Amino acid sequence: MLRFSSFVGLVLAIAAVASGGAGGAPSESVVMTGLDNPRGLAFGPEGALYVVEAGRGGAGPCQTLRGATQCYGPSGAVTRLWRGHQERIASGFPSMVSPFGDAWGAHDISFQGRGGAYITTGFGANPTLRSGFGEAGMGFGRLIKMSASGGWRFVADLSAHELANNPDGGLVESNPYGVLAEAGGQIVAEAAANALLHVDASGDISTLATFPSRAQGRLTPNGALTDAVPTAVIVGLDGAYYVPELTGQPFEEGAARIYRVVPGQAPQTFLTGFKTVLDIDFGPDGSLYVLQHATGAGITLNSGLLVRVAPNGTRTTVRDRLNRPTSVLVGPDGALYVTNNGTSVGTGQVLRIQP
Repeated sequence: MLRFSSFVGLVLAIAAVASGGAGGAPSESVVMTGLDNPRGLAFGPEGALYVVEAGRGGAGPCQTLRGATQCYGPSGAVTRLWRGHQERIASGFPSMVSPFGDAWGAHDISFQGRGGAYITTGFGANPTLRSGFGEAGMGFGRLIKMSASGGWRFVADLSAHELANNPDGGLVESNPYGVLAEAGGQIVAEAAANALLHVDASGDISTLATFPSRAQGRLTPNGALTDAVPTAVIVGLDGAYYVPELTGQPFEEGAARIYRVVPGQAPQTFLTGFKTVLDIDFGPDGSLYVLQHATGAGITLNSGLLVRVAPNGTRTTVRDRLNRPTSVLVGPDGALYVTNNGTSVGTGQVLRIQP
């Protein structure tokens, strides 16, 4: 997820935004509403705020994946907030939703210059099963490039890389999630493949790193392993990549880590002690904001949490009781932007939190 783009005369004008919370509790306002499974956030080079929507699925084709019937529909989208006006500027991205409301589709967005928006579409299963949705199903597990006008095209088949290479040597599964657009290509956190990928200008894909499976602790009996599930990628002030993990079942409290990755070297553990981390972002003072999708037991029944890790390591809760949050972004105005109700159709939000 691209942070700190090169902004041209940037002042993000958002109507009715609350003033800052200096000297007291953070102030908060809702700046985007009516979203379908909102996921990644990014600021464009013109200063607008963008959010991708995984969509609401559709009438089919349908098939059984992950133990539930999933139905396809071209309902994924990109929505923009610009000068106080919310507008869906791109649509037709592949989407599928289970009867439980879980959605797979457009997961993240990142910009490299105007007209250089890159979007990941997820899948969450063996890539050979994409054909069960017909020809349109091949739009899952891909990297998309979107123009400034909202037109878009596929530029790389990320799931095909998993089929051909299986970088972590585990189950053959693909779910591209976080993306970071850079001048030399795009970096993708491939959640189901437990890998960090690089896509060059020709669409060729290479593996930068893989993340270890391991026993989480007391809830993982007999030393059984659970996957890392990397969910996002950002670049730090030191030029290294920072990658958080969701972890796999049983999603144990305190098991999730954040890794520091230097290409050509094995990932190094940077921070530990989190749970179900879906996104991170650095603030201008070096603080790291960590977004946990859930707290307590499981992954769906407890509230999400936004934590600030100060440069000296001190951890502070910025916002608790979030409902299935999916992305955090530090804005050029110093505010934090968070997608809330991130697994909801029609009620997804973007919050603006002024610490």
